[in-house]
Amino acid sequence: MIYIFWLSIAIPVYGFIGYPILLGIISLFYRDTKYTPVSNLPLSIIIAAHNEEKNIKDKIQSILNQTYVTDKLQIIIASDGSTDATVSLALSFNDPRIKVLDLPRAGKTSTLNTAFEHALYDIIVFTDADNQWNNNTLQHLVAPFSADDVGASAGQMTIPDTGQSLSIGDSLYRYYESWIRSIENKTGCMVSADGALLAIRKNLFEKIPLDVNDDFFLSTCAPLHNKKIIYVEHAKVTDEGVDEADKQYRRRIRVTVGGLKSLAARRSLLNPLKYNLYAIALISHKLIRRLAPLFLLPLFISNLFIIDQHVFYKTIFYLQLLSYLIAIAGLLDKNNRLPKIFKIAAYILVTIMGMSVGCWQFITGKEYKLWNPQESR
Repeated sequence: MIYIFWLSIAIPVYGFIGYPILLGIISLFYRDTKYTPVSNLPLSIIIAAHNEEKNIKDKIQSILNQTYVTDKLQIIIASDGSTDATVSLALSFNDPRIKVLDLPRAGKTSTLNTAFEHALYDIIVFTDADNQWNNNTLQHLVAPFSADDVGASAGQMTIPDTGQSLSIGDSLYRYYESWIRSIENKTGCMVSADGALLAIRKNLFEKIPLDVNDDFFLSTCAPLHNKKIIYVEHAKVTDEGVDEADKQYRRRIRVTVGGLKSLAARRSLLNPLKYNLYAIALISHKLIRRLAPLFLLPLFISNLFIIDQHVFYKTIFYLQLLSYLIAIAGLLDKNNRLPKIFKIAAYILVTIMGMSVGCWQFITGKEYKLWNPQESR
């Protein structure tokens, strides 16, 4: 039981704490890379949308308001079987740069694959319909493409209004992810981009399989061809937080299942002999962290069996118990009267549960072919 205890505590601690610290030490031996701003790049921007009448006009306008100027700009709105006014609202702009595809319902990956076939230009930007860009987002996002060794770039997602419940934890987690990505960026091993905003060279694009996370698969086209993914902190998009536990739970399950299937599809990148530090970063950031929640139940049970062997084991057990009680209290606090720490703990518990169920669904072959973005907002 002692061996199980230490293994069960070591893996989550390494995935969430040890890896960032280790990479941070390694990054001290690297210099920050500066990229010369590049002008007038031909750009195709792809937005997959399903029933986005609430967001689509603001989204298109935020793109048209960009300070970045290019003579060749294409905005592709690919509707995945929308039954609301998404298509008519997109068409209402009557702008020759905007191409609207009214596609039958087939799922996000199929919609993105179809949209790519209509892309005209060398740099493809993928973004979601429900987030908004700052006016200089595009300018920062495309700057790294001035370097030939860059194959993809990623923006930063922020949640300005954190709400009163689980979105507090969601916002903090995004800052944590941003910190890790900035360290990975410095060492040249940024593992993948966020689907909220990513850009890729058109000649690197590969058709997206139906059952993977599209953002991970697309951005990893770059390291697969020995090109870098660059995290651009100043290329910001804003989103709204999600307070509802059931929506956070469903989102985490789906992301975990798709993430593990993505890793399976890109398993060649996990070879450190070929991909060096990038492979280690990928294993640590995406594989170990996704599997880490599976070790928390063995940790609790093994700790219970050895609780009387040393005061250390007793302390760890009661800290676990206290953490779960705080999280449960945070979930039960519907009127948001408890301090924020309870909501953060509740978010972590919902995330752990979602990731654990997601791992199980991956093992049992669960598939998510269609998407409904409104269910996780």
